[in-house]
Amino acid sequence: MIRPQEQAPELQLKVIGGETWNLAKQNPKNFTMVVFYRGIHCPVCKKYTEELQNLKSKYNELGVDIIAVSMDTEAKARKAKMDWDIADIPIGYELTEEQAKAWNLYLSKGVKDAEPQLFSEPGLFLIRPDNEIYYIALNSQPFGRPELSSFVKSIDFIVSKDYPSRGEVSY
Repeated sequence: MIRPQEQAPELQLKVIGGETWNLAKQNPKNFTMVVFYRGIHCPVCKKYTEELQNLKSKYNELGVDIIAVSMDTEAKARKAKMDWDIADIPIGYELTEEQAKAWNLYLSKGVKDAEPQLFSEPGLFLIRPDNEIYYIALNSQPFGRPELSSFVKSIDFIVSKDYPSRGEVSY
């Protein structure tokens, strides 16, 4: 189980646009926000990533770079990028089951025709520039994720007060 104040698991994947994105090579001022979403089949994910798009400039002002990631195929991720209002959000795709497990993401089996056989449930992580995990939010359902407009204020507080990462004690 990964915890805050530990090094983030490796995360290297393709993003829409052709390049390869590598977490270890990111250099944000304060954090890289990795938002794992269920996939194009999820209407809640559409709404969530569109809200992320609307708030992207506020996050960027706070020194936060963003990527949204799913287990979707390239074709499905490309369709989400085209159909959803997320033009400025990098979209990573083909997250593997092994990568999802390394990030402690919950996995679900598809139960509806539109759902893939296996997909990850949502997760949101803040990763420091040195690749240390600062914050983890995991969900076993599409709902209950951090509310993104309030989270902007939280990050502002974290940055301005140099608030420490919490939740590092193992049990």
